[in-house]
Amino acid sequence: MNVFTFTGRIGNDAEVRQAGSSTVCGFSVAVESGYGDKKKTNWIKCSLWGKRAEGGLPQYLVKGAQVAVSGEASLEEWEGNNGKGSNIAVNVNDITLVGSKQDGGQQGQAPQQQAPSHGGKSASDYDDGSIPF
Repeated sequence: MNVFTFTGRIGNDAEVRQAGSSTVCGFSVAVESGYGDKKKTNWIKCSLWGKRAEGGLPQYLVKGAQVAVSGEASLEEWEGNNGKGSNIAVNVNDITLVGSKQDGGQQGQAPQQQAPSHGGKSASDYDDGSIPF
């Protein structure tokens, strides 16, 4: 089983488009790792397909929104005029908006929103006092 789970901030507003007979919502997420001089940012290309891409969720996937994403990852490689390149792409199975207005979220943004999935708790199910770290 290939499951990749990460948290980061959306780089640009999500774009919804038609891909044949399906609808796809595309967006990129900046994921930071390391600290100090060794801190770096990796960009993950995300695709949300079908009914979830057609629903109301894409309106909340805006630049700067903090999200937790889980899905199937793949490595995309290409060769172009500027040489070779690669990136990580994820077909999203589950996404949760984890930021809030206090975190710099946009006015009118839902503080918590979860795409339909297999269930489980979201960040809104916990209060800060119950987190052990």
